[in-house]
Amino acid sequence: MAALIQQDQSPFNPEIHRVERVLCFAAHPDDIDFGAAGTIAAWTAAGVQVSYCIMTDGDAGGFDPAHRADITAMRDAEQRRAAELVGVTDIHYLHERDGYLEPTHEVMRGVVRLIREIRPDVVLSMHPERNWQRIQKSHPDHLAVGEAVTRAVYPAVENPFAYPELAEAGLEAYKLPWLWLYAGPEERENHVVDVTGHVDAKLQAIHVHVSQHPDVAAMEAAVRQGMSVNAQRAGLPAGQSAEAFHVVAVNGPGTIAGF
Repeated sequence: MAALIQQDQSPFNPEIHRVERVLCFAAHPDDIDFGAAGTIAAWTAAGVQVSYCIMTDGDAGGFDPAHRADITAMRDAEQRRAAELVGVTDIHYLHERDGYLEPTHEVMRGVVRLIREIRPDVVLSMHPERNWQRIQKSHPDHLAVGEAVTRAVYPAVENPFAYPELAEAGLEAYKLPWLWLYAGPEERENHVVDVTGHVDAKLQAIHVHVSQHPDVAAMEAAVRQGMSVNAQRAGLPAGQSAEAFHVVAVNGPGTIAGF
């Protein structure tokens, strides 16, 4: 039985906490679209500036051997088109090898650099914990993204002495307010976003990734069902759709450095 989403346990209140800039991290092109495109479409519709960082080029993805030579360019084009459909044009890559991603200091330095450049209110990332109910959500690259971003968010992003070459280049330490995690264990989810008005945009974005879908009908049915289940778990009215997250307050009025 699916665990209920305890909305009242989330420290984030959209009525109080303003979001103007969001930086999203994913392992592969299409991960963000499956995990959070409805929420992202809602943000951009409200005027929020959203940026993506894809850590690998997705070079090990796809199903057609004929695509191997062109898969990286194909997946980049798919991601850029999918992003445009939900209002995002700012896309960054770390160009790590698909299937080999690790939370190394080189990767974490790249994460810290980008967070300090963009200085978002929310960092959205894949979850560092494995989902045992649906292990396909927990590709090793997904877990590596979550671990690298979580380590970077605290303490490196806000520590002026971490990766000192970044501060020397003018990228000053920054206290991130919020970390939102997706594709993690259901029992960690504490915040739901009603994306009923953005389901079509999300599905259109996912459909763009044609190189990744051997069974389009089954994919769409699964995505619709997942959003419906999220809404039911959160107690939303019948017929609604939702995306669920594990929201962590990183820095706020009560934060004490080092505690």
